[in-house]
Amino acid sequence: MTPEINKAADKMKYVKTNWDKAPDGPTKDAVLKHCQADEKAHTAKNDAETNKELDAATHALA
Repeated sequence: MTPEINKAADKMKYVKTNWDKAPDGPTKDAVLKHCQADEKAHTAKNDAETNKELDAATHALA
């Protein structure tokens, strides 16, 4: 794997783990929207958008 792929995979693991722990509410909803957009961008092979959405999801969890 390339470093960028590992970086994205690590971000996704972080987001998934922390999303599972988050209480229901607006934060969890916001992260879910970013994750859905991330999956859509990933399917379209749009790496820039994928990373943008993962960063936004990470920020929403902070």
